[in-house]
Amino acid sequence: MFRLDADRPVEFCDGLRRRDFLHAGSLAALGLSLTDWFALRASGATASSDTNCILLMLIGGPSQLDTFDMKPNAPVEIRGPYKPIKTNVPGIEISENFPRTAKHADKFSLVRSMYHTAAAVHDTGHQMMQTGRLFQGGVEHPHYGCVLSKLKGPNGDVPAHVLLPRPIGNTGGNMPHGQSAGYLGKAFDPFVLNADPSDPNFRVPDMLPPDYLTALRVDRRRNWREMIDKSVGEFETSQDARLLDSTFHQAYTLMSSAKARAAFELYREPEKIREKYGMNRFGQSCLLARRLIEAGVRFVTVNMFETVFDEITWDIHGSKPFSPISCYRDLVGPMFDMAYSSLLEELSERGLLSNTMVVATGEFGRTPKINPAGGRDHWPQCWTMLMGGGPLKGGTVVGSSDEIAAAPRDHPVTPAQIAATVYKGLGIDLAVELPGAQGRPIPLVDRGVEPVQELFA
Repeated sequence: MFRLDADRPVEFCDGLRRRDFLHAGSLAALGLSLTDWFALRASGATASSDTNCILLMLIGGPSQLDTFDMKPNAPVEIRGPYKPIKTNVPGIEISENFPRTAKHADKFSLVRSMYHTAAAVHDTGHQMMQTGRLFQGGVEHPHYGCVLSKLKGPNGDVPAHVLLPRPIGNTGGNMPHGQSAGYLGKAFDPFVLNADPSDPNFRVPDMLPPDYLTALRVDRRRNWREMIDKSVGEFETSQDARLLDSTFHQAYTLMSSAKARAAFELYREPEKIREKYGMNRFGQSCLLARRLIEAGVRFVTVNMFETVFDEITWDIHGSKPFSPISCYRDLVGPMFDMAYSSLLEELSERGLLSNTMVVATGEFGRTPKINPAGGRDHWPQCWTMLMGGGPLKGGTVVGSSDEIAAAPRDHPVTPAQIAATVYKGLGIDLAVELPGAQGRPIPLVDRGVEPVQELFA
């Protein structure tokens, strides 16, 4: 880590010098290298009445047939081992693996006719479901939250976009997953937690000024100055330094703000609430997402898993290093059910659901027919996603699939349309153009792409 400890003429009102602060920041522990430092946009902040968003990425691709698009009358090799249950909305049924979610169906809508035509690999699905586009020709499109950060900036001291708990890792394709700001530049990348909030010792240490700051001020090692000044001089002529200079005040505010620090302090939550979400990485990340929205964060992305290898996930191929279909009953289903239902319930009780969209989706669905290993393989031709909160309706089903959930029967919906729906829900004009490479304008969504109008009240 690049350390900046020597005296400099720039000093804040509390006596903390800029170089002291950069040392205190411990940028690497914040999830960012020096060249990747999270930068906040100083302009464009809007009123708290704006719509926010929590995006739950269900890494691995949940099976539509075993979750939210049950086919109980299909042959056993199609319908799978689980039964449908009624929800609190007449006519809507979901898997028995989600009994708590079933009590909140009035708060979300099901889009049962999702599909895409790109390769059936995780990475491409991640790209399209978080940016609306497939990455081609070396162009990486920005995540929804990064676009929001660019166009509206932070709301007070907290970042505009936070990603929990860590970025998506290896899912087999060696391609970008669509969780960065892409061509918008690193200044609009999300703030990445890079920690497990379910860890009993969880804390975000570098949100707090370290204890050694006072000692640092009074006990400087004079023999360091020449060496450090030389290093700093070289650094300050670089492109990275120009990025720091343009956003330093906001980064300092983030580090020093009591409100920003408090948002990450899960120990403030009653144990009963924490247990309600589930004492696991996903559950505690969803609880943290609620706290961040309360604190003013505009967009929170929660990755349910980081990889699909040697970990129990939605990726139910049926044999190692992947997961068996039984995990939907034994682990993954209950984990999602507890966290998702608690998130909806608490957002509603706290008056936050009316201005917070909650989107839950995988990158594709699963094959209609169970494979010889007893699992299901990748299937981007049809799957179901959940959307609700903010201006979006609850208790609605958009589209339907055929008798074996292999393809949309009606109202097919693409990732591009979901992007348009998210942007409309966030109050962003779909005619906006974003600055691409060399300043070339890139439309927010492609011409002719429309939101899913049936989702809006």
